[in-house]
Amino acid sequence: MIDGLSRFSANVTLLGGGELTPATVSELLRRAPILVACDGAARHALGLGHVPRLVVGDMDSLDDETRAGFDPATLIEITEQETTDFEKALLHIEAPVILGVGFTGGRLDHELACYNALVRHPDKRCILVGGEDICFHAPARVSLDLAPGTRVSLFPMAEVGVTASGLEWPLDGLRLAPWGRVGTSNRAVAGPVEITPDATGLLVILPRAALDAAIAAISSSAR
Repeated sequence: MIDGLSRFSANVTLLGGGELTPATVSELLRRAPILVACDGAARHALGLGHVPRLVVGDMDSLDDETRAGFDPATLIEITEQETTDFEKALLHIEAPVILGVGFTGGRLDHELACYNALVRHPDKRCILVGGEDICFHAPARVSLDLAPGTRVSLFPMAEVGVTASGLEWPLDGLRLAPWGRVGTSNRAVAGPVEITPDATGLLVILPRAALDAAIAAISSSAR
């Protein structure tokens, strides 16, 4: 622990309290070998045979039996109620890339809160992994090596202009906004897909098969 943060040199897999399959967790741990659980997700991790390096949250869903099995130094209890457990973990962890799973596909309000956290903390390189899709906040410039035909959706959480290349339907000169035009269901064509928003607030949504491309892209992107 340094200055209230846990800093890791390797990628982090962050577990939430939603659906977690053994195959998905193993897949992510191959790409992000450091395991961190949000609150009660620690119990799910143990059930899958994995011991989290840290457990972060307000601990309101971590049962006493599970809690007793952890070294107290690995339990990062943050009791304030202004942020979700996902946001608490996001703020506490420093890592090259964070892969979050168990945060989508359940309660819609919880899922939307996670997207809100991605936008409000654009310095965090975090990819949320769902059953079919992945989602991350677009950095200042991102270049994605995607196969032609790959679905590329851009969803604005604020008003933002976008310059992009490598997409079937051009976006240059358009203003995107959650109350106006959005950029969903576009497709990659030849060459890398390059996206440059002029402000923070743009979410990139790709098929789950594009996870490695997304990791490579945000690993090398400018903050």
